[in-house]
Amino acid sequence: MANASRLWSFLDPKKNWLTAQHMKSVSNRLRKYGLRYDDLYDPMYDIDIKEALNRLPRQIVDARNQRLKRAMDLSMKHQYLPDDLQAMQTPFRSYLQEMLALVQKERAEREALGALPLYQRSLP
Repeated sequence: MANASRLWSFLDPKKNWLTAQHMKSVSNRLRKYGLRYDDLYDPMYDIDIKEALNRLPRQIVDARNQRLKRAMDLSMKHQYLPDDLQAMQTPFRSYLQEMLALVQKERAEREALGALPLYQRSLP
């Protein structure tokens, strides 16, 4: 238990300068393309993420897809968002974490009870 709290204090950007610098670097990279950190999760890699995205409202998923398309377009053109749009971006504003935690909790509960999963657990 003490090791876990030590690890979390190491990963806390308020307590660790190196973690804060890394978070700032990731934030700057995401702002350049107009992405959020949750956009980086791949639904083809993890079935829980796919299920969480399916449970989100359609407008949130559409906004995610638009951000990903814009980022791919900018990357192909070797360009970044204009500075005024970069300033408006919120890269660490989460929209997926709560639903993902709920899906993982439900999956763990079903496994503990020995029930079959509600959705297919095999990866393509």
